[in-house]
Amino acid sequence: MELASAAEAEAPPAAHIADGVSRPLDPRYVVLERQVGWIATAVLTVVALGGLGVFLLAARPGWAAATFVGGLMAAGLVAFAWWQQAWPPLEYRNASYRVDVNGLEIRRGVYFRAVTNVPRSRVQHTDVAQGPLQRRFGLATLIVHTAGNESAVVELPGLTHDIALAIRDHLLPGRSDDAV
Repeated sequence: MELASAAEAEAPPAAHIADGVSRPLDPRYVVLERQVGWIATAVLTVVALGGLGVFLLAARPGWAAATFVGGLMAAGLVAFAWWQQAWPPLEYRNASYRVDVNGLEIRRGVYFRAVTNVPRSRVQHTDVAQGPLQRRFGLATLIVHTAGNESAVVELPGLTHDIALAIRDHLLPGRSDDAV
């Protein structure tokens, strides 16, 4: 639980969310994504074993062919499991967000870096979504719907629920400091 207390200690107060400081995602996001990776690996393993069973029953290959196909599947599953555990820290290190009076800036990307700017004047509406695992970790995904076609929906996962709500409230029109 030391991750939870560290994240709470670093969490900015809701009143100062639009201070223009670049912030990383919550560190619990890495643990969440790794658990999602284990779930995906488990589902893929069940499907692969079922496929291997059908292959063995239908094709009735010799032991050499069955061992080769099983070995390839096992190697693929091990590689997939490794990737699911190695990727979240890389993604976390290269993701940040910044909120200022003009809007939201999101930076992310491991190999190909992207910077997405969402001006407040283009925000149509916002959502804060939480799946069951996100609720367990106290995390949420901020979803911003913007005017226009390109990047009309911008998602920022890995925020604490309170910070996502604070950013959502800041981006909503109708505030006294709103330019529109």
